[in-house]
Amino acid sequence: MQYVLNGVNLSVRSGEKIAIMGENGAGKTTLIKHINGLLKPTRGEVKVLGYDTKKTPVSLLARHVGLVLQNPDHQLFAETVEEEIAFALRNFGYPNDIVKKRVEWALNVMDLARYRRTSPFLLSGGERKRVAIASILSYDPEIVIFDEPTTGQDYLQKQKIAQILNLLSLQGKTIIVVTHDIEFAAENFERIVVLSRGTIVADGRPEDVFSDIDAIRKARLLPPQITACAIELQKHYPQINVKTISVDGLCQQILKLVNPFLSS
Repeated sequence: MQYVLNGVNLSVRSGEKIAIMGENGAGKTTLIKHINGLLKPTRGEVKVLGYDTKKTPVSLLARHVGLVLQNPDHQLFAETVEEEIAFALRNFGYPNDIVKKRVEWALNVMDLARYRRTSPFLLSGGERKRVAIASILSYDPEIVIFDEPTTGQDYLQKQKIAQILNLLSLQGKTIIVVTHDIEFAAENFERIVVLSRGTIVADGRPEDVFSDIDAIRKARLLPPQITACAIELQKHYPQINVKTISVDGLCQQILKLVNPFLSS
């Protein structure tokens, strides 16, 4: 038997914000579906907030773990955007006044208020993705998992998603994001986990992971543009540190090359 995930040993601390990356078929979506119990491990164990996912119903885990799927059409079903966002709240037994307030908040934060009475299936792909995100954020789970949240989003919407991730992080939420968007990952996460063929090949700070060329190639990823630029510069100027993911950091290094007397 061939397993999708092999020997994965991953611990995520409460309140941590991490990105999971890797080539298509690496096992990223399979991994996150184990966290909310949609999939059960055939070997080993998965524990979330003390719950053993093999023994815990998905309905209970769902109160604590919100999962936004990559394809919103696999998640949406209600007749209107407003009803879609309200469904989980009502299903979990929230009183009507709380449902109304939480729905209004989610509509505004995801820029969907004008679509409240529109069918989600009449919206664009990017807008449907935002509806799916709003339906999860509305009931305030402790762990929020996003599968490719920036797909179909323009630059401004990516910035809004980044702001939402920061807001959730400030609230103490645990954030796990699967993404192919290397620049988005480099700019917005403190920890990167790279999967390849069902195995973790890198796990650490963005500047360490993205400068690990062997791991990046194994996962068929490209480093962020700034890191790639630093790698090319280092071929001619060995003193360049390739562990950089910011424009300012690389500019400071280049300025020192031009004028070694400049202070940092």
